[in-house]
Amino acid sequence: PVFTVTNSSGESVVIGPGATPVVLNFWATWCPPCRAELPGLAQFASNNEGSVRFYGIDLQESPQVVEAFLAEQKLVLPVVYDRDGQVARMFAVRFIPTTIVTDAQGIIVFRKIGPVTAEELTGVLNQ
Repeated sequence: PVFTVTNSSGESVVIGPGATPVVLNFWATWCPPCRAELPGLAQFASNNEGSVRFYGIDLQESPQVVEAFLAEQKLVLPVVYDRDGQVARMFAVRFIPTTIVTDAQGIIVFRKIGPVTAEELTGVLNQ
């Protein structure tokens, strides 16, 4: 589906099918497994910029909390905010972290509940 979230500046970001695959990683700062996977995901997002649209979708936290956490951890990650949990419900996310990969047509080709690695994502995208 096509959906709208906000970025840290409060601007709307529309996410849906496009020219490249999309990686959606649902997470929160208070989630230990989420925190553990973030460095690898930040590296993956950086290494694949331009060929994949990566979004760390923070669930129901304020941008101030998330930005402070990312700065403290020295992580650069494209984060958007699902402030009311609507996007998580749309994708039936019940546990975090959950990672979903869609192809350029918007078809879900990968879904994982629990931490994901950059190697797993690279393997999915190379199929």
